Amino acid sequence: MKTKQRQSGVLLPIFSLPGKFGCGTFGDSAYKWIDLLAKGGFSLWQVLPFGITDEHNSPYMSYSSFAGNPFFIDPAELFKAGLVTEDELSEQEASDPYLCQYSIIKEKRLEFFKKAALRVTDKSAINEFFEKNPHIKGTCEFMALSEANGGKAWTEWTVKQALPEDIFTWQFIQYEFHRQWEKLHKYASEKNVQIIGDIPFYVSFNSYDVYGAPEQFLLDGQYVPTHVAGVPPDYFSEDGQLWGNPLYNWSVMEKDGFGWWRARLGYMLSLFDGIRIDHFRAISAYWSIPRGAKSAKEGHWETGPRQKLIDAFASVSEGKLILAENLGLIDEDTDALLAYSGYPGMAVFQFGFDGNPLSPHLPHNYVKNLIAYTGTHDNNTLLGFLWELDDGTRKTVLDYLGNPDDGCIATIHALLMSVADKVIFPAQDLLSYGADTRINTPGKAQGNWQYRITDGQMSSIDWEKFAHLNKLYAR
Repeated sequence: MKTKQRQSGVLLPIFSLPGKFGCGTFGDSAYKWIDLLAKGGFSLWQVLPFGITDEHNSPYMSYSSFAGNPFFIDPAELFKAGLVTEDELSEQEASDPYLCQYSIIKEKRLEFFKKAALRVTDKSAINEFFEKNPHIKGTCEFMALSEANGGKAWTEWTVKQALPEDIFTWQFIQYEFHRQWEKLHKYASEKNVQIIGDIPFYVSFNSYDVYGAPEQFLLDGQYVPTHVAGVPPDYFSEDGQLWGNPLYNWSVMEKDGFGWWRARLGYMLSLFDGIRIDHFRAISAYWSIPRGAKSAKEGHWETGPRQKLIDAFASVSEGKLILAENLGLIDEDTDALLAYSGYPGMAVFQFGFDGNPLSPHLPHNYVKNLIAYTGTHDNNTLLGFLWELDDGTRKTVLDYLGNPDDGCIATIHALLMSVADKVIFPAQDLLSYGADTRINTPGKAQGNWQYRITDGQMSSIDWEKFAHLNKLYAR
């Protein structure tokens, strides 16, 4: 694949793609999206984490670091393969083109996959796949056991052996997920579109990761976390954020050269052309919150693995792009670790107007080794951001941009012309959409991870204009 140093891209989760099956899939709309990105001169597509999501549908809370979200599988592919009937396929359709309909999917999709799995006659390719991928195989066994135990946490399981047909259903799901993704990823490569994945830094307690290697986490003798993850008060929350994930037992992880992390990173880099490491700051120092704390304010900083983990990453990264999410409360030690790694950090335009003209989030302060964003999945849309500012700050932003009539397109111009090697825009910002299309609001329990773009909206983006701008600014 031809790679340029100066690149631009678009952030759009798989679940946000158009389609008739309740959320976006690896189906026809994904191929059309890649075609449109190429038409617009964009060579990067950033997605959110691919893991099997929990009951809150957050891609950052998954049942495994080594598996894919079944909802991304295109049901129509199973019909084409003769594994489901036309009536069974039509039963999977959902009506809302604007929001993910998770309740409908969860009610119907697993049984749909079970029917397809029962009709598989030649299992040789599936068996070969799992011989090469033991962690994915372990995930399938974990998910089948979780189902057999009514979805309870693994510490509460009473059924110790899942039915072989249930394990095979999950093996079929994961094989089909990876088969469809490999095909789509290859297509993107042919169109010179690189895909950037996302690694959540922490994992869920109720996951294959903790179940399969509890010694790698800070747990007591009853497998209960002694301390949990979060962040202190910051831009997003006055009380900080109490995530509740178990913390890593770094002293144990170091004994085998961070083998678990190397396996995790290697798996992710086999799926993508590059990855974003969420919460990079925790590699330098992490916020440790005692079990039972009422808020994240009760936590304290602990030193992370630092250069040792970065060196372990280097042994498996093979020169691929690794992006560090270095947002939040960043200190000199984190900056030094980022410099040591050589990874590009992030700048977010929306964070640049705190009154500090030297803010690294302002385009005139950008450096080359950087990925600049108008906003991330955790931010408001660009139009929503501008709309909700107080009058004084909005005037400052527009003054900074040269008092344009269209603040959204002016911001896109500012980032494209900057020295930052890579710039990425959420798809909603290409459309100048408002806050009602926001993907996630940190600290808000409901209504997240639902946004979907329609086929008509996707096509209505002025791709020719963006192709011109990308060429103009050598992207």
